[in-house]
Amino acid sequence: MTTLSKGANMAVTASTIRAVLGWSPGSGVPDVDASALLLTSGGRVRSDGDFVFYNQPQHASGAVRHLGKQAGTDSLDIGLTTLGQDIERVALCASVDGGTFGQVPGLHLRLLDAASGAELARFDMAAGSETAYVSGELYRRDGGWKFRAVGQGYADGLAGLATDFGISVDAEQPAPAPPTAPAQVPQHPAPAPPAVRPTAAAGRDEPSIRLTKGEENLPVDMRKRLSLRKQQIAVSLTKHGLTKLTARVILVLDASGSMSGLYTRGTVAGVTERMAAVAAQLDDDGEMQAWTFASNPARLPDLVVGELPEWLALHVRVGQVSLFGRKKPPKGLRPGQVDMRAVGIQNEEQKVISEVRAYVRDNPVPDPTLVLFFSDGGVYRNDEIERELRAAVEEPVFWQFIGLGRSQYGVLERFDTLPGRRVDNVGFFAADDIEKVPDAELYDRLLSEFPSWLTAARQLGILR
Repeated sequence: MTTLSKGANMAVTASTIRAVLGWSPGSGVPDVDASALLLTSGGRVRSDGDFVFYNQPQHASGAVRHLGKQAGTDSLDIGLTTLGQDIERVALCASVDGGTFGQVPGLHLRLLDAASGAELARFDMAAGSETAYVSGELYRRDGGWKFRAVGQGYADGLAGLATDFGISVDAEQPAPAPPTAPAQVPQHPAPAPPAVRPTAAAGRDEPSIRLTKGEENLPVDMRKRLSLRKQQIAVSLTKHGLTKLTARVILVLDASGSMSGLYTRGTVAGVTERMAAVAAQLDDDGEMQAWTFASNPARLPDLVVGELPEWLALHVRVGQVSLFGRKKPPKGLRPGQVDMRAVGIQNEEQKVISEVRAYVRDNPVPDPTLVLFFSDGGVYRNDEIERELRAAVEEPVFWQFIGLGRSQYGVLERFDTLPGRRVDNVGFFAADDIEKVPDAELYDRLLSEFPSWLTAARQLGILR
């Protein structure tokens, strides 16, 4: 059995998976329900039939079944071999009635081989004011299936979660006015379960899209991508009740030797363009500070959204990897470009973390800072990294680490469970192949922990 941390993933070889949502029942603990959403490559359901929950306990194909509750558990069976080929993901969800998940102790998800009963994985979750949750997801990858521990909360319950995946939940009709004459009525009428239909949700607050100076100068195709991505970022934040948010965004790019292929294939350039949309939507000046690092950190020129094509060409690259060891500087370095020989090839994350912390201290702003930190693994300076990030707990910075498909992420994977911090200031998830991850999924995962940190940091006085 594998114990997973938030953002971790694993291969799944069993043909039928039993997903068991568990908690510790008791006095004052609200009721918890498990559900599943069958999603296409666009991250949406095809129809209301792709929502399996207590009021619709079996999918028409028979591939997903809601098994019902026992004491402290609610379970679903997912037949991976019988899912339609157009189903790319199965989101394993949870909702709570009469309270929040912060009132539910011992919340966890277990994956079992439904045929043998063998436990394959366990994911322990922590929550606060959320009333709905995506605890994990099963997803196709390279002809097989994998499981990812997600742990993303929603503030607006099962209805809000469902609408975000393309389902609309009918609002309950207001109760009729009481009769003027006494009448016999049931003392505790059962609430009607929500009805679902596959239409866009109506009446929800429209997210605010920020226009960035200079984006009108971008190539047409890049400008269209930027606009769509800003909308998706706004939607992801709206799920957490953040229709308007301003934050400083900082980008950190791993340039160690093992990253060479990701630069050569254009993966890092693609990631950077997608992160520029985060700065365009959140940062009031549309600029993003950036660092690259390996053995040593190096500050890159600020990324200005309107200059994105030139910035990518000049600064998102491994550089003179083949020239390591040469005594003369390479010819043709442009102003602001980094001589990668000075950066080196090893993994020294703690150095760039320290340098970014110093920059934030020396350049205070009234808004929170979101650091988007990309690495392909090989983390080995665990003690030094932990000391830096623990020391940063009292600073107005949230550190979101994104793994680019390798392994050995070390302490970054364990930060969600590390004790002794007033607030969890670190998020982590790994993407097997980030180029194949849709924008909607990437931004949902990228911004899943930042809102809860904002709330906690404000309550503790870390943020103004």
